[in-house]
Amino acid sequence: MRRRVGIIGVGMSKFGKRDDVSVRELSWEAIREAFQDSGLTQRDVDLVVAGSTAYRGVELYPAPPVSEYASLVGKTPIRVEAACATGSAAAFTAVNSIASGLSDVVLAVGFDKMTEVDTQTSLAVGGRGGNYQWEFHMYGTTFPSYYALYATRHMAVYGTKEEDMALASVKAHKYAFLNEKAHLRNKVTVEDVLKSRVISWPIKLLDSSPISDGAAAVIFASEEKIRELKVETPVWVEGIGYGSDTSSIARRGEWTSLRAARDAANMAYFQSKRSPNDIEYATVHDCFTIAEIMAYEDLGFAERGKGATLLREGQTEKGGRVAVNLFGGLKAKGHPLGATGLSMLYEVTKQLREEAGPVQQQFKNYVALTHNVGGTGHYAYVTVLSR
Repeated sequence: MRRRVGIIGVGMSKFGKRDDVSVRELSWEAIREAFQDSGLTQRDVDLVVAGSTAYRGVELYPAPPVSEYASLVGKTPIRVEAACATGSAAAFTAVNSIASGLSDVVLAVGFDKMTEVDTQTSLAVGGRGGNYQWEFHMYGTTFPSYYALYATRHMAVYGTKEEDMALASVKAHKYAFLNEKAHLRNKVTVEDVLKSRVISWPIKLLDSSPISDGAAAVIFASEEKIRELKVETPVWVEGIGYGSDTSSIARRGEWTSLRAARDAANMAYFQSKRSPNDIEYATVHDCFTIAEIMAYEDLGFAERGKGATLLREGQTEKGGRVAVNLFGGLKAKGHPLGATGLSMLYEVTKQLREEAGPVQQQFKNYVALTHNVGGTGHYAYVTVLSR
């Protein structure tokens, strides 16, 4: 990157079924917290990047009303969308605006109200997330069925078991129990997961992330502005990599790994001059439990086919070799698509600033990573950060 970019403020709403607020009020919860965290106001922001899928809300064009409610009119010329990676697409746009010299202070805000439609409608919308003609129209695919295909292939090739995937769910719920902003704060056991309702075998209800409402906001600034503001604990963006893949998964040739995620990780490691061994904390895209196992392998934390070993040995727990998703992950913290990527940056910033309370990971070198996947692997962003 040409100019160094850092994070100076973060905010996040409570995730869950938020019938108590509109999308404007929900977004303001995150924006207000980010302003309070940074000590800045609307006047200090050069540009706002809004991220929202808006597939399942009553506001189909939500960026203008959110901008108006937050007194940011005139500074919000762009809304981005990259399915489940929409929040990271907003961050990518914000970081590059600063790195290029166009802006000095940029607010990225991601939001979605996904519970404004019923579950059947939500599944039908998600099922169109791949190739409509050759997948949804011909076979009636849903998002759980896409990840069921990945899971069955991983099980057939590497011997991964349903019990292994259940361990990811148990870990997510254990940590979400300690996160007051998480959607699902109930602890579960392996037996609970295995006995839960089958959605699309081997994916069961407790292997799946919930349908959530939520918002997250991150304020980025140039190194020059950070020095001018005398920010004591900026979190630096060392690298932000991206990748993409075909609309139809049938064209990809493999179903145990996501090429987009591997490409994004390689780019981020190259930019940051880091390797998987340097990462002490990570948030990974665990929309379904098999996705967390695949992420370990795509990020280089484990060899191909060995991702489940990290869960069995507790290496991704608090205090482990690389702690993962200690705020509960998508699986239990929640997964409002537009907010997810920015909520990952919120989490990593809190961890690197040692503000994570009962789930604080101990760092030696203060290096962390976010991994955010969109669609069935259509988009991916990996960001390496340090303090």
